[in-house]
Amino acid sequence: MKTIQLRAPGGLDQLVMVDLADPGTPGPGQIRVRIHASSLNYHDLGVVTGNMPTVDGRIPMADGAGVVEAIGDGVDDFAVGDHVVSTFFPTWLDGEPVAGNFATVPGDGVDGYAREYVVTEASAFTKAPRGWSHAEASTLTTAGLTVWRALVANGGLKAGETVVVQGTGGVSVFALQLAKALGATVIATSSSDEKLERARLLGADHLINYRSQPEWAKPVLEITGGRGVDHIVEVGGHGTLAQSIQATRVGGHIALIGVLTGAAGPVPTAGLTVRQQRLQGLIVGSRQHQKELVRALDALSIRPVIDRSFALADIAEAFAFQQSGGHFGKVCLEY
Repeated sequence: MKTIQLRAPGGLDQLVMVDLADPGTPGPGQIRVRIHASSLNYHDLGVVTGNMPTVDGRIPMADGAGVVEAIGDGVDDFAVGDHVVSTFFPTWLDGEPVAGNFATVPGDGVDGYAREYVVTEASAFTKAPRGWSHAEASTLTTAGLTVWRALVANGGLKAGETVVVQGTGGVSVFALQLAKALGATVIATSSSDEKLERARLLGADHLINYRSQPEWAKPVLEITGGRGVDHIVEVGGHGTLAQSIQATRVGGHIALIGVLTGAAGPVPTAGLTVRQQRLQGLIVGSRQHQKELVRALDALSIRPVIDRSFALADIAEAFAFQQSGGHFGKVCLEY
C-alpha cells in the first residue's frame, strides 16, 4: 500500500513515499479502514519538520477519515461500509484526560494515517457526520474536536454569549462556525483584511485587524460595552495571552489551545487573578467528546472550510503551503 514515511531527523524533504505490505484482516475488536483523507495541523507540522522529534520511518498525520472495509469479532459499533474518522487519543475513551503527552497520538507517538489502509482497534475511530466528504470529516479529529471541547465540553457555551476567535486557521474558522451555529456573537481577529472579510461572510459579527490594532483588547471592550467577552479561543499562546486576559470579562473563560507565538513566555497572572478568569489548557478531547461532536454536527448545517486539498504524494507541498500561512480554514490530503 502507498504510505508516507518520515526519515529522521525530519524536514519536508524527508517525507518519502514507500510501498508497505497490506495490513491484512482485522482481529477481534479491530476494524480495517480504507483511508481516503487527512487534514494538516500545526502538531503534524511540528512532527514532520523535526521540531517535535519522532522515530525514523514514522508514518505521519493524526487525522484520518475513510470507509470500514472489514470488522473483527466483537465489534458492534461499526458495519462494513460505514464512513469513519479517527480519534486523536485512541486510548482516551471517556472521562477525565488520561494523557499528558503525545505517546499514543497517531502520526507522533505511533504511526498515523498517511497511508491507504489501517487495521486498528475499533475504539480508534468514530462514525463520521452523515453526508460529509472524507476530507470534511478528517478535519474533526484534531481541529474540530479541539473547538468542541474548548467551547462546549469545557466552556459550556450558551446562546447569546460572546466569543473571540484568533486568526483564520482551521481551529479558529471552525470555532467561528460552531459558535455562530450555537447562537453566540463572534469577534474575529486577523492580520489580513481580506481574511477578515471572508470571516464576515461566514457570520463573524465584528472584525479586528490585530496588525493595525495590536492592542486589540481595547476594541473588544468597546464592542462589549466595557464588559469583555465570555470566551476566547486562544491559539497564540504567551504572545497574545495578555490581550486575551484584558479582553475577557470578569469570571470569563480562556481556552488555551495553541502556542503559535512560542512555547513559553511571561503571563500577567495578576490580571488573570483579579479578573477571576478561568484559563483552561487543553489538547483535543476524548472519543466520547468526538461522538458528541458528531451527533451535534448531524443536527447542524455547518461544514468545515477547506482551503485546498493535495494528493498524498504531494504531502511536502501541502505542508509548505500550510507553513506559508496563506490558507483560510483547513488544508487536506485526499487519496
